[in-house]
Amino acid sequence: MNNFFTGSGVALVTPFHPDNSIDFDALRALVRLQLEGGTDFLVVQGTTGESPTLSQEEKMEVLATVLAENNGKLKIVYGVGGNNTLAVGETLKKVPAGVDGILSVSPYYNKPIQSGIIAHYKYISSCTDLPIILYNVPGRTGSNMLPETTLELAKISNIVAMKEASGNMEQIMELIRLRPEGFGILSGDDALTMPLIAAGAHGVISVVANAFPEKFSKMVHASLAGDLAIARKEHYDLLPITKMFFEEGNPGGVKVALNVRGIMQENMRLPLMPVSTNLRNRITTETNSLLK
Repeated sequence: MNNFFTGSGVALVTPFHPDNSIDFDALRALVRLQLEGGTDFLVVQGTTGESPTLSQEEKMEVLATVLAENNGKLKIVYGVGGNNTLAVGETLKKVPAGVDGILSVSPYYNKPIQSGIIAHYKYISSCTDLPIILYNVPGRTGSNMLPETTLELAKISNIVAMKEASGNMEQIMELIRLRPEGFGILSGDDALTMPLIAAGAHGVISVVANAFPEKFSKMVHASLAGDLAIARKEHYDLLPITKMFFEEGNPGGVKVALNVRGIMQENMRLPLMPVSTNLRNRITTETNSLLK
């Protein structure tokens, strides 16, 4: 099974009302922004969607809303990960129709060794026929998936790609060099997307593109086409706001920009907090500048 999740993917945020309930109207508006902005595929319930704070019922409601608003236009990837292997497998068996793929993070907190990571993914891959994108993010999981681990898992027919957010360019380039034909490498770091695509990666799962799908998809598509003059311009235009978005944690920053765009309010569920007034002001100024 080859990877067909390429280009500009967006890890959708979850909008909330001030009372912490989900703002489904804002969610639909966010999906429309992506459809109009050149995004290639949508990721529902990644960490950017504040998935740890949503109940299983809420996650299903969010997924159903995105599926309905998208109406078959873009591929939909659903986040199903965890550090309880058997529970992840059971959740995968209940993924509804309309989902095109799964994003599954490497088990966090209990820090398995590499053979444990392999056994985890082998088990969960047996619980679904959907294509699976692996996700390596050592800063959140406490463990790093080595290239040899990923290459071993790439032998499994429905494991089709890796979202790499280790920030280790040498590791990611080694993976690009050795990957089997048809296996995709996706950037998990917005700021590294352009250089990674230039090095041979196939796309990104982005936070920044929530708020700026037009510019971000233009950068990704120019990078994939080898038009580095356009790609560099968009990359450096977006670099200051990208740094701001992650300055006080994700997704507080990007929700400020989405508020400026009239898509949603900035509300988040605890333990996450809104960004500071100083950062909000800087993001607001930069957002208005980028939208001119």
